[in-house]
Amino acid sequence: MNILITGGAGFIGSHLAQTLLAEGHHILVIDNYQTGSKKNLTAHPNLTILEATIADEKIVNKVFNDFKPNKVVHAAASYKDPNNWIEDTMTNILGSINIVNAAKNHNVQRVIYFQTSLCYGLKPIEQPITLKHPLYSGQFAGGSSYAISKTAGEQYIELSGLDFISFRLANAYGPRNLSGPLPTFYKRLTSGQKCFITDTRRDFIYVDDLIAVVIKALNNKGSKGYYHISTGSDFAIKELYDATIKAINIPNLPAPEIRQRGEDDVATILIDPSKTNKDFDWIAKTPLVDGVQKAIEWYRQNEVQETFTHLKLDDKK
Repeated sequence: MNILITGGAGFIGSHLAQTLLAEGHHILVIDNYQTGSKKNLTAHPNLTILEATIADEKIVNKVFNDFKPNKVVHAAASYKDPNNWIEDTMTNILGSINIVNAAKNHNVQRVIYFQTSLCYGLKPIEQPITLKHPLYSGQFAGGSSYAISKTAGEQYIELSGLDFISFRLANAYGPRNLSGPLPTFYKRLTSGQKCFITDTRRDFIYVDDLIAVVIKALNNKGSKGYYHISTGSDFAIKELYDATIKAINIPNLPAPEIRQRGEDDVATILIDPSKTNKDFDWIAKTPLVDGVQKAIEWYRQNEVQETFTHLKLDDKK
């Protein structure tokens, strides 16, 4: 197949591109390298890389005209600066509109989208969160521009009438991941800085387990609509910190500071993967300690210069 991956130089997109190239597919990646990296992709005869933004309608249309993708994986997302609402809107909303309009015009067989589970808001009314849970708006809309704009993008994809699957994700982690607590813990601990942790819990999904579901979706498993990709179990951030300490294995590390959760953060995100387990004949297999160890091994071999979060953090120490 010809498969277009937006954000294909990012964490999830690059792992997917690597897997699909090994299967013999032709891949075109669009990435503006705001949070992705050129180092994440290795040259391959079936790989084309375009440094560009999906907010540019002319570029998107040219890509579809020239490459003629059979399927699209829309992994591009803006979340680098929680105060940059314009960039979030341009990429996550306008970019999504450009992608689905071009996909409609070229009769793309399926669009796959990655959505944040923050679409359910900061105060979910059930645990675990099922696909029947309402999407919140206003003051409960995930507490961030990222969550609001990603949810709007998802709704435009549904409005398009295309065959689509939107994967609402738990917290993905693994090699190449530079967002969230794990790479931040590693960067600070290995540079002699103290970490802070909050009393929150998350459902952590290892990237290989996630990619396995996406490959099945590209091979026409699953039906049009929404799915969760998660383990179905949540862990305290302190448990992730302890797994990081064990994997790093540096003596005399400073004890973490315990901080109150920010107003834009949610206490627990635990999403129910039962529909995905059934429709895709899939289950997450990687234990947290094993996944953390693999991520730390990658961090050791690749300099972690910058990490990202959609949260507003007052952390200048």
